[in-house]
Amino acid sequence: MSKDTVTVTDNASGKSVELPIRTGTHGPATIDIQSVYKELGYFTYDPGFTSTASCRSDITFIDGDQGILLYRGYPIEQLAEKSSFLEVSYLLMYGDLPTPKELDAFTTNITNHTMVNESLKDFFDGFHYNAHPMAMLTAVVSSLSAFYHDSIDINDPDSRELCAHRIIAKMPTIAGAAFKHLVGEPFVYPQNRLSYPANLLNMLFSRPSEKYEINPVAEKALDQLLILHADHEQNASTSTVRLAGSTGTNPFAAIASGCAALWGPAHGGANEAVLRMLEEIGDVSNVPQYIAKAKDKDDPFRLMGFGHRVYKNYDPRATIIRETCHEVLDALNMANDPQLELAVRLEEIALQDDYFVERKLYPNVDFYSGLIYKALGIPTQFFTVLFALGRTPGWISQWMELVEDNEQRIGRPRQLYTGAAKRDYIPLDQR
Repeated sequence: MSKDTVTVTDNASGKSVELPIRTGTHGPATIDIQSVYKELGYFTYDPGFTSTASCRSDITFIDGDQGILLYRGYPIEQLAEKSSFLEVSYLLMYGDLPTPKELDAFTTNITNHTMVNESLKDFFDGFHYNAHPMAMLTAVVSSLSAFYHDSIDINDPDSRELCAHRIIAKMPTIAGAAFKHLVGEPFVYPQNRLSYPANLLNMLFSRPSEKYEINPVAEKALDQLLILHADHEQNASTSTVRLAGSTGTNPFAAIASGCAALWGPAHGGANEAVLRMLEEIGDVSNVPQYIAKAKDKDDPFRLMGFGHRVYKNYDPRATIIRETCHEVLDALNMANDPQLELAVRLEEIALQDDYFVERKLYPNVDFYSGLIYKALGIPTQFFTVLFALGRTPGWISQWMELVEDNEQRIGRPRQLYTGAAKRDYIPLDQR
């Protein structure tokens, strides 16, 4: 921590307070405002917490201006090219890349927990046949605490680790069951001989009536997508997990709260919105018309998959996923897909048109991920489930960090009250 301070003076009372400046490994320094209310009697006002550091964390760093994303210090480009999702999960949880022996032990632990209690299968029968899969995922993840009582003691490090392994292991099984319920097919049990992404694909697409061959290109693409979504600093769903976790709730409930937050169209549902937009545009010939609509401030149409709350440069994940998208479409003989042609044309415009360049509206990861999911045969409403599956190791790592941080207390944001002043109750017959 830096020894530098910032002095804040209240001109009305003449009181001053010195606020410590905290500096991290990367990124802007942070003013510690904890004493402002105590010394001066003021709250700070920051809608959406866009300028507030709610915690200290060693896990993920983002430089939005430079387009940098680091997991535990490792560039996302290197991890997406050279690593695997389970190795990245280990990295996020434990802080360093594993040795071969450590990775083998971690993979074995995850594999041994892929099954879910048979009673959980009955939960899915209670959902309507066309229930949104995120509703199923959120409910079932929350219910895990009713089945695994031995791993919900948040004060026990071994229990926390066991719970983390269970959540990462069981999310694909729950996702596969939600998918099968959605499409009206029998559930498929996990196959521990398969890799993490291959096992997920098998639970999604295999049927008892025919043999299912896993496409290695699809397996690699899915693994890479999970890596790219594994963590993203203090976004809405991660902050929700931390806020819920600060109450001391069990980890399954905390992760379920993250699923609920991710469900929002402004967060995890963005790649669904990209496909709906491409379907609305319809054809490359219509692109100029829709670009004009996007520039018209009075027109409600917006280009989905462009721009980012944090990145003011090209989203580094989008650079990786664009190449993967082409590989998948080529391997599945979908290179001439009209929606890809549309996507490429829109990207060209966004990178060249002054309107988009000046506003830094570059394509983000959602722009291409939806196209890959579609090519793999995944329904649009299931996209956010896969996002949640990828984000799970980040959520659980952030939760574990929160529990182990002695500075953290129960979350309690304050407010600027603008309602009615104090007033007396008027009897009903006098109103």
